[in-house]
Amino acid sequence: LSKEFSSAPSTTAVGTVTSRVTRNGDAVMEKDLLNHEDLAGDRGMVDDIFDETYREKEGPKPPMRYVWRNIILMSLLHLGAIFGLMLIPSAKIQTLAWAILCFLVSALGITAGSHRLWSHRSYKATLPLRIFLTIANSIAFQNDIYEWVRDHRVHHKFSETDADPHNAMRGFFFSHIGWLLVRKHPDVIEKGQKLDLSDIKADKVVMFQRRYYKPSVVLLCFTMPTVVPWYFWDESIIISFFIPTILRYAIGLNATWLVNSAAHMFGNRPYDQHINPRENPLVSLGALGEGFHNYHHTFPYDYSTSEFGWRFNITTAFIDLMCLLGLASDRKKVSKEVILARKMRTGDGSHKSG
Repeated sequence: LSKEFSSAPSTTAVGTVTSRVTRNGDAVMEKDLLNHEDLAGDRGMVDDIFDETYREKEGPKPPMRYVWRNIILMSLLHLGAIFGLMLIPSAKIQTLAWAILCFLVSALGITAGSHRLWSHRSYKATLPLRIFLTIANSIAFQNDIYEWVRDHRVHHKFSETDADPHNAMRGFFFSHIGWLLVRKHPDVIEKGQKLDLSDIKADKVVMFQRRYYKPSVVLLCFTMPTVVPWYFWDESIIISFFIPTILRYAIGLNATWLVNSAAHMFGNRPYDQHINPRENPLVSLGALGEGFHNYHHTFPYDYSTSEFGWRFNITTAFIDLMCLLGLASDRKKVSKEVILARKMRTGDGSHKSG
């Protein structure tokens, strides 16, 4: 069983609650959070906890600078994905099954790997599991683990501000894909450089991937998914490329992006109505459990990113299986008492109606 989150080896729940006024100088709001010492616990980090001392700079915003290479490549990718959709009726059933498998493995490289393991340190993984998640992460091709973790910790620490890489206050398109098509806001770069990423730098598997990231992506994201159907069951090379590779890759990207966009805009806020992230079951279905976003931003250190276990949450089931096999351990989990107290104090009341 996963242990309740604690800064000590015991399994007692953390119950220290502090009330404070926060948020970027715009609206004054009261938030109830466990104190930072308890939040850090044996993760040894607080860089994914919102920093209420941050203030956006006054004056005009910096001009938007387009990254035309990304605009062109993303446009071509999505055109290729549309073509891949048109090819589905012509594909062999094995090819469609292979595409789904590639999607699931690559998604776990993000959800169980970059996100829950490396960004939030919400559980511990053995060397074989870390190697598997790193391979899966390269199949996903969403930046190397080091860069993904840096951007995600900045996102949590400065959520919905100029220092948030995909600030949802700038609209759906920006938080979904637009943030990749323009230069980062200077505050994102500045705050990212100040994060403590020593734990990531100390992981030799992560740094090996960073060193050889480009060839790993060529091999694992594009070559391997294409060659397998063509070689093993004589699938057309065109179908092999456009369905298990291009279409699968585009769907994987958009599933992740919906967590940044839709899950910050659509849904209820049963845990903290003072923050933007929402509970969005549809996003959870597509992103293997990452759509319980109001919960996740309230309790970022919970390995499940949800209080509901395996419900719409393949990633949680995967981590639990890895623990059963002895490949993972030390799952961090918030107690039901702390969750209920938080709902009562800062939630929008939607939990009462289910």
